[in-house]
Amino acid sequence: MPHDVVVVGASSGGLDPLTKLVGGLPADLPAAVFVVVHVRPDVPSHLPAILNRAGPLPAAHAVDGEPIRLGRIYVAPPGLHTYVAISGSHAGRTKTRHGRPSIRCSALPRITTAAASSASF
Repeated sequence: MPHDVVVVGASSGGLDPLTKLVGGLPADLPAAVFVVVHVRPDVPSHLPAILNRAGPLPAAHAVDGEPIRLGRIYVAPPGLHTYVAISGSHAGRTKTRHGRPSIRCSALPRITTAAASSASF
């Protein structure tokens, strides 16, 4: 179960800074990275493929019930809230529910957040 979680949120103008951020992450990052970019729920998201090309960490859409692993990037799927369950009955797993893309964390002892926008970096 990871203890370090990095959560990054971006608007549609944040794709370039987000790819730069991911490109600068080390391959042995001792944290799980969660990313949300607000996109329309009826449009397929290619963000995991873009992030896979940008840096060394594997990226994929978060899947409900998936174990949280260090050194991976979890992208909130279009139209789904993504929950990072750190404690409780779903500890160490992601949860997804219908709703506007966002990431929520439960019971984190320490959290690092960043917002990527075209003005960042």
